[in-house]
Amino acid sequence: MIKIQNSLCGNCGLCSGVCPALAIILHGWGLEIDQNKCISCGKCVTVCPTGALTTP
Repeated sequence: MIKIQNSLCGNCGLCSGVCPALAIILHGWGLEIDQNKCISCGKCVTVCPTGALTTP
């Protein structure tokens, strides 16, 4: 499961662009991950420039 810290999110959209499962939804206040779609591949974590996404 990918963890989100929306306070660090800059809404750049890089994470949603690399998500093969289309599980990331961007909002004005940050992002949301649809856990029913997420395959926990970690691509979003790797591409996030602010460290808003992490794996436990």
